[in-house]
Amino acid sequence: MTLAIVAEPAPLRANEDGAILVGKTRVTLDTVLAVFKQGATAEEIVCRYPSPNLADVYATIAFYLNHELEVEAYLQQRQQRSQEIRAMNQARFDPQGLRDRLLAG
Repeated sequence: MTLAIVAEPAPLRANEDGAILVGKTRVTLDTVLAVFKQGATAEEIVCRYPSPNLADVYATIAFYLNHELEVEAYLQQRQQRSQEIRAMNQARFDPQGLRDRLLAG
């Protein structure tokens, strides 16, 4: 018997907001890589986030290691966009003003 070696695509997909998700889950690439960069193994990641399967987590880590510059650029864009949205929300909904209104009412 001969073992067929087949290249499989990374188990990543973009949702409607442009976030990259792992496998058929709602777990983001950002989440998996943040935990991986903190030193978690693929098995530990699956324990924390059980919806992706172990093979998909390993494949996601392999994709990151093979495309580190591109993935880091993506993560940087996501972080920047997150900060922009946070600033817009804070400008629109001043937390101090809300607190004052709640305490007064």
